[in-house]
Amino acid sequence: MADPIHQFEIKELIPLKLFETNISYTNSSLFMSLAIIFVTLLLLLSIKNKSLIPSRLQSISEIFYEFISNMVSDNIGNKGRKFFPLIFTLFTFLLFGNMLGMLPYSFTFTSHIIVTFVLAMFIFLLVTLLGIFIHGFKFFGLFVPKGVPMLMLPLMIPIEIISYLSRPISLSVRLFANMMAGHTMLKIFAGFIVPLGIFGVAPLMVNVALTALEVLIAFLQAYVFTILTCLYLNEAINLH
Repeated sequence: MADPIHQFEIKELIPLKLFETNISYTNSSLFMSLAIIFVTLLLLLSIKNKSLIPSRLQSISEIFYEFISNMVSDNIGNKGRKFFPLIFTLFTFLLFGNMLGMLPYSFTFTSHIIVTFVLAMFIFLLVTLLGIFIHGFKFFGLFVPKGVPMLMLPLMIPIEIISYLSRPISLSVRLFANMMAGHTMLKIFAGFIVPLGIFGVAPLMVNVALTALEVLIAFLQAYVFTILTCLYLNEAINLH
């Protein structure tokens, strides 16, 4: 049976070094590049021949635009319009990265904690610095829940601080764990198909169902990561 963890191995495609630092171009880098290229091509081709009756590509890009626009409006408000490019880029990058990982012999870069943690840490730092820039020291009022009795504050403030500092961890682990677990399960059940012969129909059917579920999860995880980013930005901008 094939090793289900082998699919997550980072492989150097173009060995590179900067002084003593390894900056090699890897299979993870390749699929990140492909995700960016596919998103860019989709958007460029969809606006190449714009018309009142949209083509399929134009319809897809308009669906993406309206979906993210509504997400930003509903969760951040009018002040969040300036962050639309960030949210749109984040969602499409994660979605295409997740979907590319569903192809045979591909690589899912979102199944690596270092990738998801860097993205989550970037969002965390952006939100924190933005909140301090807009509100100054009032931003730290987030750690003092409204309506809590004074006697409870020594307990509640540390809990709020720990909860806030754990955001990049929870945000990154949620995406990484779901993608890694799903792909591992697919590989495990796929490994039973051939050895079981005619009885391999059962794991094959399970794998088909898991594949459909994994496609749904690929979309949902990109959505969850993005909408949580919107909620964090809303908190920083509107200081709720």
